[in-house]
Amino acid sequence: MGTSASLKPSRVVLFDGVCNLCNQSVLFIIQRDPSAKFHFAALQSAFAKQQLAHLTPEGRKFESVVLLQNGKIYMRSSAALEIARQLTGVWPLMYAFIVVPPIIRNAVYDWVARNRYTWFGKKDACMIPTPELKARFIE
Repeated sequence: MGTSASLKPSRVVLFDGVCNLCNQSVLFIIQRDPSAKFHFAALQSAFAKQQLAHLTPEGRKFESVVLLQNGKIYMRSSAALEIARQLTGVWPLMYAFIVVPPIIRNAVYDWVARNRYTWFGKKDACMIPTPELKARFIE
């Protein structure tokens, strides 16, 4: 069984569970996070809906990656860069793009997000983690 929502890991990546690009991104993060800092939950999960409703009372709909880290929320390109900063290998170097104004970073991010289903496809249901990875997913 996955991680209980009551444990509140310090770093949770919320992702579109039916998006092929998003699922591949989760696997990418897992492979470069040997100390298992990051946990994951689909945006479609009850946990994600509860967390996002709490953090954004206006009920904004989230459609792409969100990072919940130590009580702070990162969205869109800021989430991707913050995640990259904490991975192994050369990926922390990507954080240098944080100096690019968010309006530009998010425009590129939004363009990819808008086209992700067309370019990478979509699943009928959320990803089911392997037994070895199940502990890193919040149901």
